[in-house]
Amino acid sequence: MFESGYQVYQRSDVLTADSKRLVILCYEEAIRGLEQAKAHYLSRDYVAKGKAVQKTLDLLNHLRETLDFEKGGEIATQLDRLYGFMISHILKSDRKKDVNGFSQVGEMLGQLKSAWEEALYRQAGGPSTSMRKETLSLSAV
Repeated sequence: MFESGYQVYQRSDVLTADSKRLVILCYEEAIRGLEQAKAHYLSRDYVAKGKAVQKTLDLLNHLRETLDFEKGGEIATQLDRLYGFMISHILKSDRKKDVNGFSQVGEMLGQLKSAWEEALYRQAGGPSTSMRKETLSLSAV
């Protein structure tokens, strides 16, 4: 089976990413998985929905398993609890056939992703996200 250019790029991005970027990539894939699960549920493709839900659960479990409680302290503990809540909420939503639960977890993951992007960007010496947005707004005027 041949890979598309995007798949090759995506694979090389994962292979060369640092740990913070990998967390962001996991969030992106988990969000995409929840969006796909919702779409598959609404189109009554329950097998594909199940695969998308499982992929998201696998990503959340991976994020949970790789938490470093020694270095992360209270933040790692809070993330562990949050990931556990997300996993439970996805499973409960799936059992109740409530796709809004998928959206709720997707929103939480989006907020976490934004926070990690902010931290990564600041570490690289760039301005905060809010400063970048203001700069973009001003340049459009």
